[in-house]
Amino acid sequence: MKEKLIVLAAVAGFSGLAHAQSSVTLYGLIDVGVLYANNTGGHSLTQMSSGNINGSRWGLRGTEDLGGGLQALFVIESGYSLNNGKLGQGGDLFGRQAYVGLSSSSLGTLTIGRQYDSLTDYPGPFEAANQWMPYFGAHPGDLDNLNGTNRINNTVKFKSLSYGGFSFGGMYSLGGVAGQFTRNQIWALGAAYKSGPVALGVAYLNVRDPNYSLYGNNALSSTTASNVTNRVFSGYASAKTQQVIAAGGSYTFGLATVGATYSNTQFRSIGSESGLPATNIGGTAMFHNAELNFRYQLTPAWLLGAAYDYTKGYGVNGATYQQGMFGTTYFLSKRTDVYAAAIYQHASGTDSTGAAAVANLNGLTASSTANQVLGIVGMRHRF
Repeated sequence: MKEKLIVLAAVAGFSGLAHAQSSVTLYGLIDVGVLYANNTGGHSLTQMSSGNINGSRWGLRGTEDLGGGLQALFVIESGYSLNNGKLGQGGDLFGRQAYVGLSSSSLGTLTIGRQYDSLTDYPGPFEAANQWMPYFGAHPGDLDNLNGTNRINNTVKFKSLSYGGFSFGGMYSLGGVAGQFTRNQIWALGAAYKSGPVALGVAYLNVRDPNYSLYGNNALSSTTASNVTNRVFSGYASAKTQQVIAAGGSYTFGLATVGATYSNTQFRSIGSESGLPATNIGGTAMFHNAELNFRYQLTPAWLLGAAYDYTKGYGVNGATYQQGMFGTTYFLSKRTDVYAAAIYQHASGTDSTGAAAVANLNGLTASSTANQVLGIVGMRHRF
């Protein structure tokens, strides 16, 4: 009996130690609002909208201390629509993020699973739509993925520690197609620098077969048809390769911050994927995008923001999109705030379908004219 008591005491002590060295946290965010758009497919629209500034979500994150400065970690995060309870991210249960990995206090963090790319990690934070502006104000169609619309499946990812304000990282996504090593392959590299009021970020992304590997990697995605729904680049769904290079930065002075981003997006070898839209077969469609944004902390609880975005297509593409944005957020507490935003977009030239360009704000059905206006009011709560 004495020996049994000793063993039980040892097991109990070990269990308590293991519990003290590991943790699992349930977390989430609810973001919902009501929007008005003057023209979507030729008609005005008033509707409830979920996940506007931040995607509505719930998730679990956990860590376990393995000793010697090493930790095991995981995140599983599910997106959903507050309007009707449906899963977000094309029907994926954990479509926002799902990964496991190791973190070293001397080297960095290595993770494996469904994750954000380097564009979202490094220059992405400088875009207004990743700060105070709802995702409707992202760059047209989120063509450079700075807003993180599309996560990456089957990804091995590394993020370094910060060395005097400098950090870097990269990711590689396996295509998983037998006999075709590079099909659906995605890779990216990025770096950031932060020192005092100055912050900078840069990244490069290379995507093979983007219609399937990037835009069609959800449960409800098509394996044969186009997964690109916006008119900004839907005509290039058949491209063999998409590549993006982007940079961003900000400077803070007092209660104000000025930020900017630049990206160059290219859809190469249009027509390589049979059965998909192919405007200008064999060509390359390219886009310059530049954004300038400003935010001001009027009071500790009240934030104001304004931004202008310019997109210019060239190569086989001749569309231009100009976008002006204004937003404000008022914090009722650390976890709850209310917000309002307005966006105006004007399009000109010839778009990816070969027709006269029409306005097409991110996440909306295209306008029937060159202009589109959106206004939204909403509320966020974090838990």
